[in-house]
Amino acid sequence: MPASVNRRRFLKLSGQAALATGVLAATRASSASVADVDVVVIGAGIAGLTAAKTLQDLGYDVIVLEARNRIGGRLYTDWSLGAPFEWGAGWIHGPKGNPISGLARAVGAQTFVTDDDEYQVFAPDGTQQDDAAVDAGWESLENIFGKIDDRFDNDQALVKAIKKVAPKALKDPIRRWQLSAGYEFDAGGPIEDLSALYFDDDEAFEGDDVIVLTGYDKILGPIANGLDIRLNQPVTEVEYQAGDGAIVYSGDTQYECRFVVCTLPLGVLQTGSVKFSPPLPKAHRTRIKRMGMGNVTKLALKFDALYWPEDTQYFGLMTEEKGRWNYFLNYRTFSPENILLGLSVGAYPLKTEKQSDAEMIADAMQSVRTMFGPQVPEPTQTLITRWSTDPYARGAYTYAKLGSVPSDFDKLADPISKVIVMAGEHTLFKYHATVHGAHLSGLRAAEIIDKKLA
Repeated sequence: MPASVNRRRFLKLSGQAALATGVLAATRASSASVADVDVVVIGAGIAGLTAAKTLQDLGYDVIVLEARNRIGGRLYTDWSLGAPFEWGAGWIHGPKGNPISGLARAVGAQTFVTDDDEYQVFAPDGTQQDDAAVDAGWESLENIFGKIDDRFDNDQALVKAIKKVAPKALKDPIRRWQLSAGYEFDAGGPIEDLSALYFDDDEAFEGDDVIVLTGYDKILGPIANGLDIRLNQPVTEVEYQAGDGAIVYSGDTQYECRFVVCTLPLGVLQTGSVKFSPPLPKAHRTRIKRMGMGNVTKLALKFDALYWPEDTQYFGLMTEEKGRWNYFLNYRTFSPENILLGLSVGAYPLKTEKQSDAEMIADAMQSVRTMFGPQVPEPTQTLITRWSTDPYARGAYTYAKLGSVPSDFDKLADPISKVIVMAGEHTLFKYHATVHGAHLSGLRAAEIIDKKLA
């Protein structure tokens, strides 16, 4: 096990640095309790828990600081509707060879394949669309993306590239819906901001996506077991000194450590709500600024009876306003509960999350009644996500924004002053925006500390 941080030397060095900024760490230390540990992990999402578990198993003394009153971060299952509602991550994407599948099997999880080809699509007036026309739309978009790849070397917004190679595509209601419900949902950002070169340049495991019927967050139990996790401990500042460790401030306690694993989501890093002293290196700050943190609003609508086809997996509506409650998951394909899970994607979540609950429900119910008729009553129960306004997330997941490059994601994990290592889905481009990406980044952070820094 590595030696603990030299507290006296670090406080002396950090105090000297603080004089330049008017903040004296030693003064703060006199009025706060102190904990001394090898590694502090900021965040108890799957990236942080994985890093902490791996390091603890290697013999490091580890403390995990979590701002919320629960573990999991953007992985959290709610059972208040009588069926699993996933507040954040909802699918195991590509289960074959996926490490998350192994974690799910270890807890005896039951999974269900959501068939992406089993859907009904409706025009803005509620007319059901012909399957052949919808299939032709998907094929057309694939051809358009191929032309973009062949024609352009310089990056641009995806929407601009589409206009150049297929000017009529965005005026076609079917392809416009597919770009939103398909690609904006998958990527996490609006086509106006997505990078035409990199928006779909990530990698995937094989197999059809599955949901976890027994609750996605159950995979966290074995990872968290035995860890020292401090809940309700939002971190406010991290002071660090090259080669000499760090002091992490949370409430009335300061945690002295040799290393920090920082799993703060990209959106939180972009707000600057957690102070780093000295500031993060310019290269890190530049990458953080130009990467994209997207959002998807989920709205679960539970009804007293079934008002839609029971066996259809998804329902799509070609809304006039792109991203406006245009995709719904039918719970009746895997649950006895009469629930529709509505999705707001692209730029539209920035509008929905400014609405009251009643306004948002009414907005989504317009889509439901357009598809299934005015006789559909008000839902009996609802659940609503608001990730963009969550102070500990500030968004749902990252995307390849125009101006960013894949290395921006990966190089966020480069060690900072041999003390701080970042982890999270935003630090692994080929698997960004996924649970397995976050998990693998936690493993990588632990390896960096153990093999390169300790």
